[in-house]
Amino acid sequence: MEIQEKNFARLMVTPAVGLLFLVTIAPLLFSLGVSFTNLQFGSPQPMRWSGLDNYVRLLSKDARFLSALWRTILLVVGGVVTQTILGYVIAALLFRIRRGRTILLSAILIPSVISQVVAGWQGRMIFNASYGPLNDLLARFGIKGPAWLASQQTALTTIFLTDTWQWTPFLALIILAALQSLPQDIVEAARLDGADGWSMFRFVTLPLILPVTSIGILLRGVDLFKTFDLVYILTQGGPGNSSETLTYYTYIEGFKFFNPSYASAMSFIQLILVTIAAKAFLSFVRRPRSF
Repeated sequence: MEIQEKNFARLMVTPAVGLLFLVTIAPLLFSLGVSFTNLQFGSPQPMRWSGLDNYVRLLSKDARFLSALWRTILLVVGGVVTQTILGYVIAALLFRIRRGRTILLSAILIPSVISQVVAGWQGRMIFNASYGPLNDLLARFGIKGPAWLASQQTALTTIFLTDTWQWTPFLALIILAALQSLPQDIVEAARLDGADGWSMFRFVTLPLILPVTSIGILLRGVDLFKTFDLVYILTQGGPGNSSETLTYYTYIEGFKFFNPSYASAMSFIQLILVTIAAKAFLSFVRRPRSF
């Protein structure tokens, strides 16, 4: 009877497993195979096995890829650090508010529930050099605002600011939930022992909220690493390549240069980098430490 139940259970999950294989695993394996070829649409050369040529070219000869990787790292590190700090400040303020917290939190979360395309178009209007409200506000204080979207010095900054505006409330919500779940007996014991201010945050609050907060930080880091929508809407990687990220460069290689083998190799390098970074971050969070 037990064997029949196990066979019945396997039969029930077979369609779901088969569908998962068809829509995720099979395309992933096909893309991996393509990355080891010279496939290029429109090329007179027949497809052939090229081994690690695409990977070697990416890591040792493609300066554009390395530049896009550096800009992506800057965007991830800057975005995660800024959004975590601002998120904690907002969460700490909301934690002290007793009346109207739900309404205020709902209003703050509005940017996080809209799509990145909508956020991108709002960013285009805000950072417009001619009629944007940001430059108009700066002009009222006698400051000449830059051409945010058309300058190599500020193009990547506009992506960073737009993403920070949209997703800081998300981290604030996670940190607020962590603050609300703090064991009050531990907090009261720490206060009786004289902990206050910075010592309370360092030795009590931070260790207790870190496991929950790290989930939001990891999600935000991965999401920032694969940022595409904001780049496409705001700058399209320009001016020049000054705001081009890895995902946008992959899009260009695959859908503008019709070079799927090179784009596939680039995608798997990104997958490896994200996996290594996520594993290292989780190991750091789980490691016992003394604050």
